[in-house]
This record gives sequence, C-alpha cells and structure tokens, in this order.
Amino acid sequence: MTDLKSSNTPGGDSHDSLVIIPTYREQENIGAIIDAVMGLSDPAGSFDVLVIDDNSPDCTAQIVNQKISEYPGRVHLLQREGKLGLGTAYITGFRWALARPAYRYIFEMDADFSHNPQDLPRLRRACSPDGGGADLAIGSRYVTGVNVVNWPMGRVLMSYFASKYVRIVTGLHVHDTTAGFVCYTRPVLDALDLDNIRFKGYAFQIEMKFTADRMGFRVAEVPIIFVNRVLGESKMSSGIFSEAVFGVVRLKLDSWFNRKKYVRNRPADS
Repeated sequence: MTDLKSSNTPGGDSHDSLVIIPTYREQENIGAIIDAVMGLSDPAGSFDVLVIDDNSPDCTAQIVNQKISEYPGRVHLLQREGKLGLGTAYITGFRWALARPAYRYIFEMDADFSHNPQDLPRLRRACSPDGGGADLAIGSRYVTGVNVVNWPMGRVLMSYFASKYVRIVTGLHVHDTTAGFVCYTRPVLDALDLDNIRFKGYAFQIEMKFTADRMGFRVAEVPIIFVNRVLGESKMSSGIFSEAVFGVVRLKLDSWFNRKKYVRNRPADS
C-alpha cells in the first residue's frame, strides 16, 4: 500500500474533520467530489479528504494526485494493491485518521455524489458538543420516510426492507442500518476493536452501527436525500447483499455469546 503526496498532519488550524472516500474506477466523479468537499463553507471548520483507491485501472489515482497538488495538506491518497472490499478500505482509513490526533470527526462517504457533500456540516453538527452531542451520526434515507431519487423500485424496496429486517433481528434502533454516509467521533473508533470487524460490504455498515450501539454510544440519524449515481458503474452485487442478510444473524448470536466484544474499554469522552 502506497501513501502518495500526503502530509502526516491536517492542513490548517481548524481541520478536525476527515472524509474517507473509497474508490474503484471513479474517474468520472472523484475530481468533482473532492472539489465539492474542498469548497464547503462552514463556520465550524473545513474538511480534509482521504481517498482509498483499490488499484483502479482508470485515471482515478492520477486525478487525486492532481487534487493533492491543488489542495496541499488537505487531500490524501492511499493506494492498495487490488479490490479488497469496502469494509477493509474504511478500516484502513480509520487507522490512518486515528494516527493523526487532530482529527475529531471521521466520515464515510461515497465518491459518486449519491451522498451530497453539502450534508457533511449537518452530520458534524449532530455530533458536536454544541449541536446534537451524538457519538456517531448517520445520513439516513429512511428516518423521515423514503428519501431516495432515481433508484429502480426493486432496489428501493430491497434496501428499505433490508433495514427493517436488520432492525427486527438485531433490535438496533436505527432506520437506515445499511447507510454508508456516516460521521464517527474519534472516541467511537478508538473504542471499537477494528481488528474484529469481520464484514466487507453492506454487512460492514450494519456491524459498525450495531457494535457502537451495543457499546453504549449515542447514535443520531440526520435525514438526507440519496440520489443514485449519474456517472460511473455501481459496485453493488448479490454477494454483498447476501452477506448482509446472513451476517446480521451472526451479529445477533455474537452479541449473546461473545459479550466481551461489546464492553467499552475506553471512556466515551476521551
């Protein structure tokens, strides 16, 4: 794995927020999404970007390198040797962020504009001490109904009822359990045993929320509008969905028979 042209510390005095964006063949979107994040204006501070690229065969990495030159100290790139899964990409990004103490808020976000960068300040505000005070905030498609644009009806129903299924099986009080637009405060990622997060796709998103909830962290849902990608190809597959369906049963059983996994070893306000 190669870290290209990235500094070891966030640039600027108020850069306490890092947006992690996994990529594979996202040349149509990555430059524009980085520009959108860099262009955000929020009194609480700006956002840095870390791209985790899984050896894209297109120009994704080259475009990110151009953005590193345009936004020195704020855009970073980690290149991996191949497609290793969404979950492992985020785990890699979490570890990178935790090695840099300035980052207090660490985000998951897609590269394809299905998550609107304009919502990043709202998620951070939900976790800030003078905002909602949550430990993690989810950009939720389903907390106020179904807020999805341009998805085929079959996929909307699959996603919506998958979240319902997860809630029933696990008892997790989250409407959008598979959401991939999330703000974690640093104490959450510090407390989670990242080595024991086992899933890679949709089930990774469920496992992270379920584990944080079982450890007693406060979870907030912030309503967003999810817009299906316009450019590039979806990475969704039947295997990813199957992992989520069967993985939640394993999570529930694990919570019964491996309770030590959900004991928080560090104080939440560290």
